[in-house]
Amino acid sequence: MAYNLLKGKKGIIFGALNDQSIAWKVAERAVEEGAQIVLTNTAVACRMGTIAQLAEKTNATVIAADATSVEDLEMLFSEAQKALGGKIDFVLHSCAMSANMRKKRTYDDLDYSLLDKTLDISAISFHKMLQVAKKMDALAENASVLALTYVASHRTFFGYNDMADAKSLLESIARSFGYIYGREKGVRVNTISQSPTYTTAGSGIKGLYDFSDRMSPLGNASADECADYCIVMFSDLTKKVTMQTLFHDGGFSNMGMSLRGMTQYNKSFIEENTDKETGKIIYG
Repeated sequence: MAYNLLKGKKGIIFGALNDQSIAWKVAERAVEEGAQIVLTNTAVACRMGTIAQLAEKTNATVIAADATSVEDLEMLFSEAQKALGGKIDFVLHSCAMSANMRKKRTYDDLDYSLLDKTLDISAISFHKMLQVAKKMDALAENASVLALTYVASHRTFFGYNDMADAKSLLESIARSFGYIYGREKGVRVNTISQSPTYTTAGSGIKGLYDFSDRMSPLGNASADECADYCIVMFSDLTKKVTMQTLFHDGGFSNMGMSLRGMTQYNKSFIEENTDKETGKIIYG
């Protein structure tokens, strides 16, 4: 059901790749709520993904841009304002990648050149995006800017690797820029910490997904539900929310141990200490 929460608003969505992407879902919901949007991703992603289908469905303009390039971002904000006929009311940053993780480099054996890329793509690009937008005066008064993060910025998760550092930096940028942009133009800057979600980027999180779902009283939040939350944050209903890391994770971030989690954990002990031939528990 649509409520016209974004009627007349103009936005830029970074990072939509295919229909599994949270950014893709946000784009669909934004248009359903009355917004006009520009879709952007790298030129390679635009060619390899199915963003053209999303553009056709949402009547959006696609502008290829590298979020780590200041020159590309300047071009993007300039062309987006032309395409949309005015300043930008909302922006979603959904850009993240770790080459160290892809190459299975563990946290105590990082390739530092790859770490630089992780931080640039996953966090510093957010600063570049905000700085370019501010210098160009591309965002409207009281605009809303969001970036997608994860609770690994606060806690250690096996295998999340240097992405945890990138998410920590991302959230710090949101706070620092949120203060400056908020005082000067009423622009609010927040991050949303989403549940593990089966997207192209999160395709290897089966164990983490199950653990989070068992731990969360409401279960994992889906990509569609995350999109709904983003729409509320883009709307005028949240004008005084800024510089926050907002947890959209079914309550996971405040849990210690749930009954479902403990039950599954106890099962693992039983399995490890059971004689496979007789089925009897081995006590020692």
